[in-house]
Amino acid sequence: MPNDKMTQTTKPIKWYVKLATRKGRQEAGAFLVEGSRAIGQIIASRPEAIIEVLTTDEVTPHPDYPHRQITERQLRSIATTQTPQGIIAVVRLPEIYDDRLPENPGDRILLLEDVQDPGNVGTIIRTAAAFDFSGIIMTENGADPFSPKCVQASAGTTLSLWLRRTSRYRELTQALRQDGRPLIATDLTGDAKPDILRHHKRFILALGNEAAGLTPALCAAADYRLRLPTAARKAQSLNVAAAAAICMYLSAQNGTMA
Repeated sequence: MPNDKMTQTTKPIKWYVKLATRKGRQEAGAFLVEGSRAIGQIIASRPEAIIEVLTTDEVTPHPDYPHRQITERQLRSIATTQTPQGIIAVVRLPEIYDDRLPENPGDRILLLEDVQDPGNVGTIIRTAAAFDFSGIIMTENGADPFSPKCVQASAGTTLSLWLRRTSRYRELTQALRQDGRPLIATDLTGDAKPDILRHHKRFILALGNEAAGLTPALCAAADYRLRLPTAARKAQSLNVAAAAAICMYLSAQNGTMA
């Protein structure tokens, strides 16, 4: 949580700038969301998470939240996008460094093992939210889902589902399996066909590192090893975010979405 002794209008600009760093986010308990559409998505999913809205205009489009007017120069120093849109929200950081699952984790869950590109992670989060997945388990070696590039790629959907970032991801996965969710691992040498995603309404879908894929240990633990058919002579593999999108789309064809 931000320092309650500081009012919304007296934080130094460098306080906001530090939110671009992981250390700064953890110390402040906050992260930044840029742009009207992304902020609107945060408000739609978790309105109570908005701490403050910064704009270059005197009037804020979100009058229900504390507002601070800043200059164009200050905006550029805080923003991480090349073309800032004139509005930034300071958003409360959720607790993701937890070794426990939510009380009701949901039916369809992603496991990202060492997916390191923030653009990929943000895109996967956005796609998971769009296809109504409940949550995502991430490894500590993966990209920080609240880094600026990841938040930008997620388009404000970061708080639309639960996230866990933990070294105990295998234990959480095992707990989910014991509760009736098979582990489906994406694997270039797998023998399960994509139809497996339509046959299960509850499952864990595992995707691995951009270069190395899933670890042998996780593949060995999987109930199914899924291979997406591709023209291997033209492209040996898919981008992990593209593979995730295809799998999530296929899973949505089993009637779990309206």
